[in-house]
Amino acid sequence: MHLPVLLNEVINYLDPQPNENFIDATCGEGGHSLAILEHNKPQGKVLGIETDSVLYQRLKEKKIPRLLLANDSYINLGKIVTANNFSPINGILFDLGMCSWHLDDSGRGFSYLKDEPLDMRFDINNNVTAAEIVNLWPSEDIEKIIKEYGEERYAKRIALAIKEARKKERIISTLQLVNILKRVLPPNYEHHRIHFATRTFQALRIAVNNELENLSLGLEEAIKIVSPQGRIVVISFHSLEDRIVKNLFRKYKEQNILKILTKKPVTPQKEEKEANLRSRSAKLRAALKI
Repeated sequence: MHLPVLLNEVINYLDPQPNENFIDATCGEGGHSLAILEHNKPQGKVLGIETDSVLYQRLKEKKIPRLLLANDSYINLGKIVTANNFSPINGILFDLGMCSWHLDDSGRGFSYLKDEPLDMRFDINNNVTAAEIVNLWPSEDIEKIIKEYGEERYAKRIALAIKEARKKERIISTLQLVNILKRVLPPNYEHHRIHFATRTFQALRIAVNNELENLSLGLEEAIKIVSPQGRIVVISFHSLEDRIVKNLFRKYKEQNILKILTKKPVTPQKEEKEANLRSRSAKLRAALKI
């Protein structure tokens, strides 16, 4: 079951009141949306945006009252809001983490703990897959994304190993990639603090889904469309995302467009980290549109 991360903190910073309208820009399995709907009744609505057509369909079939749904990307926030005639907008939430469903049940190769096709697409209409990157991209480009998106110190070593391995056979499964990484990375990788495949898998997923550029575009859209005194809350899961959020909030604070509500990122309480291991790296930042 998917546990919405930092749920109490999201409600605290979004501060939904009766009859207000909110956007859940990464609706997923609907956990945060349902909590907001509990607070903005009787007539408040949530516009849930989900890029994954499978998750969108599953949520749509539940027919949740006052939840409007769009199978789209949050980079199109302005168009989605116009198409749904959705206003005013009292707050917008971005939860940038993966759903448990993606890791556990999607079969798309997000997890290095399962043997699945190297896909990693959130939107299955996207043309680029992880298999295409590892098999067809120049090793210099593979090194670049693993270094930049995975912040992996052994990026060059990994890229060269992938280049050699794909000469013998196409790398089409997560297990093949994990075995390549196991061969070339030190046995005591990161002193066993994280799994040796974590950074490479993160880098490939970010590249496949264009996540960092999309985040910048989506936040810019959110700042434009949220109503005055409306709030923007973002939960990120690694330093690259958090940096984008921090810098954009700061930029618009300097222009007197936003007031930052979180001096430092808010992180999960000890109890939540113990109950939901996937929440450990979550960081929440919030801002108010002036």
